[in-house]
Amino acid sequence: MKTKNRNPWAWIPTLYLAEGLPNVLVTAVAAVMYMQLGMSDTEIGLYTAWFGLPWVIKPLWSPFVDLYKTKRWWVLTMQILLGSALAGVAFTLNTDWWFKGTMFFFFLMAFSSATHDIAADGYYMLALDDHNQTWFVGIRNTFYRLAVILGNGVLVPVAGVLTLWTGKGEAFSWSLVFYGLAALFLALFAYHKWMMPHSSEDKRRDASASEVVKGIGKMFKTFFTKMPVKLTVFAMLFFLFYRLPEALLNTMTKTVLLRPNDEGGLGLSAIDYGIASGTVGMIGLTLGGILGGILAGRDGMKKWLWPMVWAISLPDIVYVWLSYTMNSNLLVVSICLFVEQFGYGLGFTALTLYMLYYCKGEFKTSHYAICTGITYLGLMLPGMVSGFLKDAMGYRSFFCMVMVLCLVTFAVTAFIKVDPEFGKKK
Repeated sequence: MKTKNRNPWAWIPTLYLAEGLPNVLVTAVAAVMYMQLGMSDTEIGLYTAWFGLPWVIKPLWSPFVDLYKTKRWWVLTMQILLGSALAGVAFTLNTDWWFKGTMFFFFLMAFSSATHDIAADGYYMLALDDHNQTWFVGIRNTFYRLAVILGNGVLVPVAGVLTLWTGKGEAFSWSLVFYGLAALFLALFAYHKWMMPHSSEDKRRDASASEVVKGIGKMFKTFFTKMPVKLTVFAMLFFLFYRLPEALLNTMTKTVLLRPNDEGGLGLSAIDYGIASGTVGMIGLTLGGILGGILAGRDGMKKWLWPMVWAISLPDIVYVWLSYTMNSNLLVVSICLFVEQFGYGLGFTALTLYMLYYCKGEFKTSHYAICTGITYLGLMLPGMVSGFLKDAMGYRSFFCMVMVLCLVTFAVTAFIKVDPEFGKKK
C-alpha cells in the first residue's frame, strides 16, 4: 500500500542520521576502538583509511541503483544489511581472529553505507525541488553530523563506562555497543518503511543487463560533458582537494586528544573526549551547517562561497595551539573544538551545494555518487599516510604542515564557476 505524502521533516532527519552513523563508525569510532585495542597511529591511519574505498568506487555500481528498483527500496534494503554488519562486528570482537573479523564486517558496513548514500541522496533530489534541496541542505548535514555526536560523544564514553563497569576489557564493551547499534538500525528500517513517502519521481525500474551497460556509458559521458572541458577539470580538482586539510586531520585529531602526554597527546579520558569532541564540537558543527544552509538559501551559494572557504580553513589552527600549549583543560579544549567544528560545518556547505549544482540534469543520482566518490578519494589517499607523517614529524609539526596546505583549498576554489541565482528562493 502506498504511503501518504509526508512532510520532509518527518524523514530527512532520520534518513541522514542513518546515512551518517555507519560513516562515522568506520571512519572515526573504528579508529578510537583500534587505538584502545593497542594499535599505533601509523597502523590506524593506514587501515581505517582503506574503509573509505567503497565511497571512492561507488560510482561503479551507482547505475544499478539508478536503473534498478527504486531509491526507496535501496535505502530500506541497505539499512537491513547495515544492521547485519554491525552485529557481525559485535560478534567477532571477542574471538581470536578479531582483527580480520572486524575488518571484514567494517568493509561490509562501508560498502552497504556507500550504497545507502547513493540511494538516500538520489531520493532526496527526486523528492524535493531545487529550493527545498538548498533549504534542507543545512538540516540534512546537521543530522548527518548528529550521527558524529552519537558516535564520538555517546558511543565512545559508553564503551569506556562499560569497560569500568563490567571489568571484562575493551573488546567486550565494544561488542555490547555494536549489538545495540544493530538493534537501532532494525528500528530505523521499520520507521522508514512506514514514514518515507513514495515519490512520483522515484519510479521503479527493472533494466536489463544491456540497458545497464548502456546506461553506465551514457552516465559517465554526460557527467564529464556537463560543462566546458576547462570548467570540468576545475570542478574535479575542487571535489578532490577542497577537503585536503580535513583528510590529514581526520584521524590524528582523535588520537591527539586521547593519547597520553608522553606520546604527545592531551591525555583526555573517554568521557572527556566524548564531551569535547563528540558533543561540544559537534554542536558547533551542527550550528555551522544550519547557518550555511540558511545563508545560501537566502542569498544563493555564490555570495557566501568565499566566507565558507575561510571558515573551513582558518579554525584548523586550534590544533597547532593545543599541540604547543598541551592545554588539556576540558573547557579550553571544548571551546577550541567548537570553533573549529563550527567553521567546518559552515564551510562544508559549499562543497555539498556545489555537488548539487554540478549534478543537475539527467542521472543526478549517479552523478552525485561520482562527485562524492571523488571527494572520498581526496580524503582516503592523504588519510592513509596521515599517521605515518604524524609519527615521523610529531603532532606539532604535523599540524603546522596542515595549516600551510589550507592554501590548496583556496586555490581550487578560485577557479570554479557558480550561477549567482543557484539556491535562491524563486
